[in-house]
Amino acid sequence: MAQASTSGGALDYPQGLNGESLLDIYAAMVLVRTLDERVWVLSRQGKAAIVASAQGHEAAQLGSVWALKDHTPDYFCFTYYRNLAVHLAQGLSPTEIMSGFLAKVGEPLSSARQFPLHGADLSRKIINLSNVVGTHVPHAVGWALAAKMRGEPTVVATYFGDGATSQGDIHESMNFAAIHKLPVLFLVENNHYAISVPQSSQMAVAHVADRAAAYGMPGVTVDGTDVLAVYQATAEAARRAVAGEGPTLVEYDVERYLPHTSDDDDSTYRTKEQLEEGRKRDPLLKLQRLLTQEGLLTEERDAEYRALAKREIDAATDASEAAPYPETDGFFEHVYANGSGS
Repeated sequence: MAQASTSGGALDYPQGLNGESLLDIYAAMVLVRTLDERVWVLSRQGKAAIVASAQGHEAAQLGSVWALKDHTPDYFCFTYYRNLAVHLAQGLSPTEIMSGFLAKVGEPLSSARQFPLHGADLSRKIINLSNVVGTHVPHAVGWALAAKMRGEPTVVATYFGDGATSQGDIHESMNFAAIHKLPVLFLVENNHYAISVPQSSQMAVAHVADRAAAYGMPGVTVDGTDVLAVYQATAEAARRAVAGEGPTLVEYDVERYLPHTSDDDDSTYRTKEQLEEGRKRDPLLKLQRLLTQEGLLTEERDAEYRALAKREIDAATDASEAAPYPETDGFFEHVYANGSGS
């Protein structure tokens, strides 16, 4: 198992990343955190039926998307229910995302007919058709196979949690992708809990990436709260895929600061002390400190980012709350074929 880290010494940017792009990632992270906090509040008000928070996962998601943008000619993201930051980085607006959580008109992925952050938007390179754990991963591999057969320079990134790696779909997908050297990045956001089941009860290996060797692909574990480490590892995996060298399993070691979903009570399986310890790795605070130490972020600029994020999320909340629910006469659209002979 390979390890990647950026700790210690002067800041050394991975190829393709610089100070300005790191500030862009920070601004996006502030916006994601602000949006995530807001939808969580709305769930507690009974306005959002269910929320799976991304707080603690932001660096893994944003760092990986930035690497895909910089190091592939084309790519698609097969996401899962916690990928709020991926969706925002892929171009969905806060209002569009908020509309999904509130099930309002204006949601582009499923016309507000699905679990939040589910559906497809090919213009934003996002596909996730089901919230059944792990089922999107074979779809991602199939997309990569089709791209290879057509000679298209497409890299497919599929995101999932540590719990999903206990599903047979994941093993079959990795095995098939490795055999056929498909351009797939298996990106595991490991927060060490499959809902309430700790990693030690899920698997007998220390790292999910340890399993990569059994499939004949590289596996790397990185600090998923460190944007630079995430970017570097993802960029290398993307390079391999573009070069025709096959898939890579990248494990992002992250924290999950809130319950599994708004329907979960995490106090039944982890302590306040554990959460407080995990908060020391907060990716937002970690990136803030890094940028400040490098002289790239001032208190004034930070305040501007946060004020702008609050204005954007306030506007998205107002717009989504004011929007209507979808009409019932469109319930079967995109489910059954329309028109004569259907």
